[in-house]
Amino acid sequence: MPPFLPLPNRRRLLEMMVMGGGAMALGRPAWAQIADGSAAHARDWQWLVGNWDVRHQRLKERLAGSDDWAEFGGKSACWTTLGGLGTIDDNILDLPGGEYRGFGIRAFDPAAGAWSIWWVDGRDPTVIDPPVVGGFDGDAGVFTGKDRFKGRDVDVRFRWHDVHGPRPNWDQGLSTDGGATWEINWRNYFTRTAAAPTPLPLLHDSAPVPNGRDFDFLVGAWKVRHRRLKQRLAGSDAWIDFDGTLVNWPVLGGRGNAGDNVMNFPGAPFRGVGIRTLDPATGEWLSWWLDGRNPQAIAPPVRGGFKDGIGTFIGDDSFEGRPIRTRVLWSRITPASARWEQAFSADGGLSWETNWISDFERTA
Repeated sequence: MPPFLPLPNRRRLLEMMVMGGGAMALGRPAWAQIADGSAAHARDWQWLVGNWDVRHQRLKERLAGSDDWAEFGGKSACWTTLGGLGTIDDNILDLPGGEYRGFGIRAFDPAAGAWSIWWVDGRDPTVIDPPVVGGFDGDAGVFTGKDRFKGRDVDVRFRWHDVHGPRPNWDQGLSTDGGATWEINWRNYFTRTAAAPTPLPLLHDSAPVPNGRDFDFLVGAWKVRHRRLKQRLAGSDAWIDFDGTLVNWPVLGGRGNAGDNVMNFPGAPFRGVGIRTLDPATGEWLSWWLDGRNPQAIAPPVRGGFKDGIGTFIGDDSFEGRPIRTRVLWSRITPASARWEQAFSADGGLSWETNWISDFERTA
């Protein structure tokens, strides 16, 4: 695959970012100004945008009556997506037992009036944790959800404090009694190092992980020409042409990436976030989609890899209420261009209908 975006071009990309975010400053269409009702929330996370040093305190044993804490450092970088109604934050955690990476995904659902927050742990990057959901009241935010811990059903709570102050801080709690009581097991204290976000350092493994650099070609800024089949799985041969943009950042030290997409679909433009992670156990990549029109859910992933310059990724999904298989192909990859194609199969993969073709041209 082509090498990682050269440093001068990476700097140009960062100069072209809107202050604090992943949206491109050039040519932002009028529709991207957030619709009434959501505009007030487009800046909910602006205070977190940028780069930070992080001091962690983590309980060594959770839900075990422990009061023994480990302290360690870390770094974080946060940028906006979905026109301000989403964010990605990439993190380095310097645990006493060794560094690991992780990143958070956030999206605001105007219908529910709430934010969803998902977490991807770089030690098991094939899983996106169940979300916590909530919002802010002044300088504080509370987000709750459900998960499992060591085989037990638990409630999870994230709280943010003093978010507009000089030292915003966060804590995580678990509850085994339906939220009547909480055990706080993690605290973070943030110190800003830069107002404009820049990617965290890439991993430099002494023993490189197979296929770990396969998506380096996609990091950067792109203009995109889209062709989408007007009616899918309906025998149609009528296509709709439109344009868009993509800004893609590395996460997990390069073993993942997240891209903010603008789709200028005629009459109904929208945004979405593409999320990719490498499964180091198999050498395959997983690719998820978060649609800005349905921001409370992340679609099931496609999985696969590259061979002879072609990337093939397949997964199970549904379309208009019926089960389908989805296939994504990456091809024609050069330092300045690439092609993406999506196809659906309603017969278990025996036949495929290509319904979307996107041609990418690098702008930074």
